[in-house]
Amino acid sequence: MKLYQIYALISMLFAGLTSVMAKAGLKNVSSDIGLTVRTTVVFGIVGLNVLLFQPLKEFNQLTSKDVIFLAISGFTTSISWIFYYKAIKMGNVSEVALIDKGSIIITMLLSIFLLQEQFTWKMAAGSALIISGLLVLTLK
Repeated sequence: MKLYQIYALISMLFAGLTSVMAKAGLKNVSSDIGLTVRTTVVFGIVGLNVLLFQPLKEFNQLTSKDVIFLAISGFTTSISWIFYYKAIKMGNVSEVALIDKGSIIITMLLSIFLLQEQFTWKMAAGSALIISGLLVLTLK
């Protein structure tokens, strides 16, 4: 198994824990308060990771284009999290998480068209299965 695949599996495990822990933590507060607490912890841990494990001189390598794209990513992450937390506060976290994973289709399409990543038939088959699952979940 490749290192990036191991990282992806670790990410998958913690992403699964994230949603369940968030739903449990939203019992007595609004989704916006819960998200604020979560984001504060994320900022602290990511900042500590950079301080301990990354050479700070890498900041000098950032171009203005890099900063713009990362800032847009931060903006889109914020909007995604705001609505994700609203959804898990109101609905079943298992259903919301499955619908949210439909973002894989958007990611795949954008990576093909904007990043010129290769399209494969395995991706097409996987996408068709994801879309089928979304239809099963969302249609009455």
